[in-house]
This record gives sequence, structure tokens and C-alpha cells, in this order.
Amino acid sequence: MRTGGWSSPCCRGRTRASAGVVNGIYHVVRTGAWWRDLPKRHGPCTTVSNRFDLWSKRGVWQNAVEEPARRAPQSMPLIESSIIRGPLARRRGQKAGSDHAIGHSRGGLTTRIHAVVDQDGPPVRLLLTAGQASDKTVATLLLGALPPSQVVADRGHDSMALVRFVTECGGEAHIPTQSRMRLQRCVARDLYGKRNLVERVFCRLEQFRRTATCVDKHADTFLAAVALASTRIWIRAIESAP
Repeated sequence: MRTGGWSSPCCRGRTRASAGVVNGIYHVVRTGAWWRDLPKRHGPCTTVSNRFDLWSKRGVWQNAVEEPARRAPQSMPLIESSIIRGPLARRRGQKAGSDHAIGHSRGGLTTRIHAVVDQDGPPVRLLLTAGQASDKTVATLLLGALPPSQVVADRGHDSMALVRFVTECGGEAHIPTQSRMRLQRCVARDLYGKRNLVERVFCRLEQFRRTATCVDKHADTFLAAVALASTRIWIRAIESAP
């Protein structure tokens, strides 16, 4: 991962980024290796891991994902979620009063990734909840900071409260109703077909071992890993743009 002379605007002095540290972080997220198994060419493993934790708490990686979205305010948001299964070791990360987005479902300990994807493909908003949480509960949080536009989502987001929220914000919701509802809401096939872009994003995120299996004990570090993988999707989208 090429970084050049990039440095985080949130970091000063000793926390200024270097290409070796960023490449080391990317290596761990891509391969899922333990920090202690980091190749020596990236520097001391403690330095790389501490830098990753520091930037995760400061929201550096999340800002890197959301910044390109601010430059394309008229883009159409596409909403989707995916459940990530975590090992039993994550149970040790739970503390009293702490919410680390660890839930219990049929698959065991799971975490759900909620994402808003740009109409051109890359993700623009990310959020974590417990695996058993419904998509409807966080949809307004994902769309609240985005400009009004046409919103496309699947039946899992079917909610009159969400439809009214999008309408009151000046947008238009394209969400089909569930089959058990008497009044069915129709959605244009060409618009609903764009949800394929969201499925592609999650397939690309699963190529990163650190995001395919949630091994992080804390939600902020796992969200940072997902955001870092998302920035790689942004880089590839920008490089392939004509």
C-alpha cells in the first residue's frame, strides 16, 4: 500500500505517519496476522500496533472513508449490512458497561457491519452493531449526516419511520415492503438492481482476513480495520476512474 509522504492531520510529533507503519498496519488487516508476527521491514510490532490503536480512537480511518463522500454530495446512497462471526476469544473483551458490538445469534458471537455505499461503488459510512440488531435501528444514523438523495435498500430496512425520515430530509426512499404487508410498495427494477454494488463491497471486504473474521476485542479497532479495508476500495476506484 503506497502512502508516500502522507500524514494524519490528527497526529503530531511522534505520531506522524510513515510509509512503513501504514504498510505494516495494512499487512495485518490484509493477512489477519498477529502483531507479533509482523515482518521486521515494517518496524517494531509494538510501534505499529500502538499507532493503529491511537488512530482508531481518534477516528482517523473513518474520516478517510467519509472524506471522499463529502466531495460527491449528490451521490445515491445504497444501504446494506452483513454479519461477521467472531471467535470465542472475543468474549474476554466484554466488560461491564462496555458495548463492543458483540451479539448472540444462531451463529454464535456475531457482529453486524452496516454500510452506506456510494452509487459508484465505494463505501461512505460504516457502523457496527450486535449481530442480532435489526437493520432498521441504525438506518437513520447512517443517513443522518448525508445530504438528501434517493435511498435504495432491501426489505430488511422496510420501515415507515425510515421512509418518513428520508422524505422529511428532502430525499426519496426506494425500499420494497415485506411480503406480509397488505399494501406493497413498488421499486423500479433499475434502481433496485444497483444494490449489486453493495454486495460487491462486502465481497471485497471479506478478502481482508481481519474483516472477514472479527478477532478484535473492541468495536473501535474492528471498525478501524473495516474502514482501512474500505479506503483500499476507494484507492482502487480512484485509480481505475477514467
